[in-house]
Amino acid sequence: CLATLIIMLVGDTYTLINYVSFINYLCYGVTIIGLIVLRWKKPQIFRPIKVNLLIPITYLAFWAFLLIFSLYSEPIVCGVGLIIILTGVPVFFLGVYWRNKPKCVNRLIESMTCWGQKLCFVVYPQCGSAEEE
Repeated sequence: CLATLIIMLVGDTYTLINYVSFINYLCYGVTIIGLIVLRWKKPQIFRPIKVNLLIPITYLAFWAFLLIFSLYSEPIVCGVGLIIILTGVPVFFLGVYWRNKPKCVNRLIESMTCWGQKLCFVVYPQCGSAEEE
C-alpha cells in the first residue's frame, strides 16, 4: 500500500494501472494453478461449484500468453509489479510466520488491523485480543 501511494505521487495513473493489471493477472493465474493442483491432489474435497478442468486449463493458456507478452513488451513495469508484490513478504514474516512475538508487537498489529478495518469499512472491527474476552 505504501509503495502504491509513492507511485501515485511520483508516477502517472497509466503506469500505476499497468503495475496493478500485471499484479492482478499474476494473482489470477496463480489462483487457477492452485485450483488445478487441489483438484489433482485432493479430489474428494467438497466443492460447491465444480467445473470441467478444460476451462481452467484453457484460461491458463491465455493467461500465460498475456503474461509472457506483458513481460516481453514492458519488462520494467512487470519488474516493478513484482517488487510491489514482494513488499508483502516482510509483512507476512512479521504478522504470520513469527509465532512468538512480544505482546507489544501483537498489540501493535491488532491496533493497525482494527484501524485499517475502520478506515476501509471492510470488516466490523473487533478490537482487542481474544485472550481478553
